[in-house]
Amino acid sequence: MAAGGPPVLVVTRLDDATADEVVAELNRRRVPVIRLDPGDFPATVTAAAVYDSLGPGGTLTTETRALDLDSVRSVYWRRPTPYTADLAMSEQTARWAVEEARYGLGGILAALPGARYLNHPWRNRDAEYKPAQLATAARCGLAVPPTLITNDPDEARTFAAEHGPVLYKPLRETDYADAHGRALTVWIDDVAPAQIDDRIRHTAHLFQQRVSKIADIRLTAVGEHLIAVRIDGSPGVDWRRHYDQLTYTPIPVPPDIVKGVRAYLDAFGLVFGAFDFGLDLHGLWHWYECNPNGQWAWFPDHITAPITTALADQLQQLQHGGHA
Repeated sequence: MAAGGPPVLVVTRLDDATADEVVAELNRRRVPVIRLDPGDFPATVTAAAVYDSLGPGGTLTTETRALDLDSVRSVYWRRPTPYTADLAMSEQTARWAVEEARYGLGGILAALPGARYLNHPWRNRDAEYKPAQLATAARCGLAVPPTLITNDPDEARTFAAEHGPVLYKPLRETDYADAHGRALTVWIDDVAPAQIDDRIRHTAHLFQQRVSKIADIRLTAVGEHLIAVRIDGSPGVDWRRHYDQLTYTPIPVPPDIVKGVRAYLDAFGLVFGAFDFGLDLHGLWHWYECNPNGQWAWFPDHITAPITTALADQLQQLQHGGHA
């Protein structure tokens, strides 16, 4: 495709290394890119969207760029910062202002005419719910380990006794910090029945049978492109804790996994998905989860390159009947 034309809108925070890879590739192709963080609204972002019988129009303005809302080629929705309000506002007024921004600016960005979304933010949101993921994966023919979501300690202990060894997994990667403001991560970890007490009544918890795996697999799906990587070397159940000990090997995707993954993406209306599997001794891929907005820039260059290319190809395309 010729250089220039309508811009790609990248919706993310400033410190997003994953988005940086794709922006650099689009710049190399001379495709116009505008970067926007909704968390900068209203401090340094101004919106003026117009809706009438002719359809939506108007502009978004940042400190350095102006964007015509009816001329966006595609939207790469990554990881924007949360909406904010003026610190001088009262707590109640600030909450109101943040929600107005979410439904106002957020609604504008989610309804850009003719734009290709990767992924649409509402599809990302729908696909983040673990119960929906688990039910959909099973329906799509993927092998799902026995899983319990509960706040009942008796049910949890019974499940752990019957399906052990069992892992505890957070239902969402939510920001968490200690008393000193240091960011903390809630890791996947083994849990025994004796460790489960009445404290779990305070919220929902996810328990899952631990797969007897010989390796982990990360499958990154971008449209029709499925890029699978075998991950070896993790001494624990959560390989994210041991990046310095891991090795990565690209591997082919079995036909049944191709079919299941594509059915899964279609079910949620996703173009992109980062799937995690456990590989057992018999070669069976056990499905763990799909992050609709997962990271991948930490892979070595020979693995990130085809992912970057596939994403840039998707974003560079124009929707059928869109702007030339």
